[in-house]
Amino acid sequence: MDPVFFFELSGESRDMPKAEAERCIEAECPRHAVTGWGPGYLTASFPEECLDGIADRIALTHSIGRYLGQYDPEEPGSLSRVQLPAGTFAIRAKRFEGMMKEVDSQKLVRSVGNILSKNNDVDLRDPDIIVRMQLCDKIHLFLEEKAVDRNIMEKRKVGERPFFSPISLHPKYARALINLTGAKKGDTVLDPFCGTGGIVIEAAEMGMKAIASDFDEDMVMGCRENMEFYGLKLHDHETIDIKDLPERFSEIDVIVTDPLYGRSTKTGGEDVRDIHSAAMSSIPKVLRADGRAGIILPYEMCEAEMRLDSVFKQHVHGSLSRYYHVFRNSNH
Repeated sequence: MDPVFFFELSGESRDMPKAEAERCIEAECPRHAVTGWGPGYLTASFPEECLDGIADRIALTHSIGRYLGQYDPEEPGSLSRVQLPAGTFAIRAKRFEGMMKEVDSQKLVRSVGNILSKNNDVDLRDPDIIVRMQLCDKIHLFLEEKAVDRNIMEKRKVGERPFFSPISLHPKYARALINLTGAKKGDTVLDPFCGTGGIVIEAAEMGMKAIASDFDEDMVMGCRENMEFYGLKLHDHETIDIKDLPERFSEIDVIVTDPLYGRSTKTGGEDVRDIHSAAMSSIPKVLRADGRAGIILPYEMCEAEMRLDSVFKQHVHGSLSRYYHVFRNSNH
């Protein structure tokens, strides 16, 4: 029987971290099962050898580890069956978005620590094992095995690149959008509004064949410069208008893009809505049959030539929200 793993999700949006975790698991593990979910977490069973692949690509999860189960403070005896690996341990407790405020977390940590210390010694400074306690709809315990290193993605944000524009998606969200499409290693991933290359950088980092295009030649050249800066390969590139995309590309596995929008965006004189409409016409002609597209728009698009699989809303600031759409091609 495959082990069950606990995903400590971030709180970026209500549903997007859970969906991203599910797509990452599907992409890396042919054999898997989602066993539970709730506010701030998801549990899933899959072979242990899949864990590294999932952890290396996921963006909206804080940490992943072997699930120890739910804990009822009124029935402490339920923890007596928990077996920790050999070594010292420490417990780290966290409330998800302030939930379970009535519970004294420090008292809870001491209580759980007393039970688990019957077989393992406590070491608060330098433990061999970190037991994570998440307080949300219930009290969950898991062994932290993989912590997502946010600093790595911070080093690839727009201001750290040699060529940059102030309008660029943060690497964390670029990666999440790719993951939401279920793209796999080796897939061709095209961004037809590549800009400074934020999306193709993350695609290449995850072992995919990154392809970039844009109507602005300066952006395409800058994208190439950024890819070279990070030592990444650009599988193909082109300076091309979105209307002409089907003349140059075909049978692309996945398209992931954050099309231009907003007053400060360079559009070549075209209305932004017309550009979006042209993109939604060209993209299904370029995708392979049953291919997926991840597209961010400042509004929710419900009618398109492709089938809408899911959409996630992210509040940015003021009246601006981003809508992360995932479409499946039905044009073939």
